[in-house]
Amino acid sequence: MALATRLGELMRDAGLKGGELSVRCGWHAAKTSRILNAKAVPSDSDIRAWCRACGADDQAPDLIASNRAADSLYVEWRRITRTGLRHAQEARVPLYTRTSHFRAYSSRVIPGALQTRGYACALLRMVADVRQTPDGVADAVNARLARSRVVFEGGRRFVAVIEESVLRYRVGDEAVMAGQLGHLLTVMSVPSVSLGIIPFTAARTVWPTESFNVFDDRQAGAKLLSAQVTVTAPSDVALYTQVFARFAGLAVHGATARTLITAAIDTLG
Repeated sequence: MALATRLGELMRDAGLKGGELSVRCGWHAAKTSRILNAKAVPSDSDIRAWCRACGADDQAPDLIASNRAADSLYVEWRRITRTGLRHAQEARVPLYTRTSHFRAYSSRVIPGALQTRGYACALLRMVADVRQTPDGVADAVNARLARSRVVFEGGRRFVAVIEESVLRYRVGDEAVMAGQLGHLLTVMSVPSVSLGIIPFTAARTVWPTESFNVFDDRQAGAKLLSAQVTVTAPSDVALYTQVFARFAGLAVHGATARTLITAAIDTLG
């Protein structure tokens, strides 16, 4: 229906009626009507023809990408985790396997690929409790750690930017947090990993947003409280990469980042 609405807008912006568009596209008017009323799903070539008829060829790539991913653009967590948390972790392994450049921004928790077992266990236990998902935290943690190993294999690059507040949020007890923060200090020395931290004192050029990931330049994903959102439209993916670059520009790295992590460890007592 969203695609049908957008196609209808293009037609009206071009000053066309359904019959005129049908002639330009070379198909029967009934087909135009079915598409406009979301009774028929247009093919890639249909979308290209529609955009061409409206003088909006530049809109075709985004519409095609959205159409292809329509079933997975917005998926409720209760659907993803209906058989347990492990499935949610394993379902993304193919995406991780075919990605060579990972970008992760987080304003809430340590990115999954950088989590320790203790931190992942505490976090997923909270997730299971809040979302009332079937039990299976131990299996889910094992699946998450196995998925994370893919990130560090085969010459892949993992670039993470987190807000300083993420270092201070208590996930698990003091021992879990100390282990997690210590792990960040260790993983920062891995050549394929870049970790930046945006200090509380940074002069913002972009506000803290929802946490998101970018997989190469093909796909982005954001996690909402109730659902997982997948972005594949080229212009939208480009927006996420541009905002990620802004976050990276605000972040400190190296010795300065280590100082922030160490300060967070010191608060644990």
